[in-house]
Amino acid sequence: MDPMAYDAVVLVSFGGPERPEDVMPFLQNVTRGRGVPPERLTEVAEHYLHFGGVSPINQQCRDLLAAVRADFAAHGLDLPVYWGNRNWDPLLADTVTQMRDDGVTRALAFVTSAYGGYSSCRQYQEDIAAARAAVGPDAPVIEKLRQFWDHPGFVEPHVDAVRAALGQLDPAKRDTTRLVFTAHSIPTSMAANAGPHGGRYEAQLHETARLVAAAAAPDLPYDLVWQSRSGPPQVPWLEPDINDHLATLAQGGTTGVVVSPIGFVSDHLEVVWDLDTEALETAKQLGLDFVRADTPGIDPRFVAMVRELVTERIDPDGAQLRRRLGELPMWDTCPTVCCVPTRRP
Repeated sequence: MDPMAYDAVVLVSFGGPERPEDVMPFLQNVTRGRGVPPERLTEVAEHYLHFGGVSPINQQCRDLLAAVRADFAAHGLDLPVYWGNRNWDPLLADTVTQMRDDGVTRALAFVTSAYGGYSSCRQYQEDIAAARAAVGPDAPVIEKLRQFWDHPGFVEPHVDAVRAALGQLDPAKRDTTRLVFTAHSIPTSMAANAGPHGGRYEAQLHETARLVAAAAAPDLPYDLVWQSRSGPPQVPWLEPDINDHLATLAQGGTTGVVVSPIGFVSDHLEVVWDLDTEALETAKQLGLDFVRADTPGIDPRFVAMVRELVTERIDPDGAQLRRRLGELPMWDTCPTVCCVPTRRP
């Protein structure tokens, strides 16, 4: 492929409110068409209002955007980098409009989600298609970069974060210390349909957990559990929940946990509320020592990974540039049968 075939990169993320009056409209955007009862939205709104109505995610995207632009410039990658969100300003359709007006014809999209699955991958493909349709026939072509669950630039920052977190626990209690990896729960029906053959989301997360645990603390047991479930209670979601799991560990003699949110690339609301607030309180009540490991954020290795993902797509010999640590199959473009939900939550 001609290295000049792409003329821009766009950072695509979830979005979040940045003032109290944004909170409810934002949540309505997120849950539109899913039948989430108003009382549940009110409950979740309180999580945002606890932090002044501001989600950390947009500032984290600004920081990542600035870091990626600087990294591109430092390595001679002359591509402008844009930013658009699924659920809140800057909305993706507005960003695609700006890209069109700037003369962009073909771009690559870096999505702030490492894994396969409907909400974490395919829905972003749909978001991109909807944004392009809203802009019209002269909208730029936008191709999503590959999933990066096992890329060293994603795994290694998590490894170092787990090591640093373990350093905050009492080494005399290491024999009763456990690693707990978390990711966003999803409906079991959606998990079953993730990937072309099903189970892709869970398989990738198990692989990332294995890679991080093996490098950070091979002597410690670890678990992969779930957090941040939403939706009607009658719909089964992936379990166990982090809070339930902490209770089980405490009953089994565990004295301390390092919780590593490998499902996330930065410390946005579902990390600072569900883990730093709720799970921390659960641990205190159980008498567990609790340290939450950092997410990659703007770790230079993670920022460099974005450039590497771009480079492996634009270079004619890009297949030789693909860095990875795991063994699961990888593809540049998701198969058309990938992650089609039988029903949405």
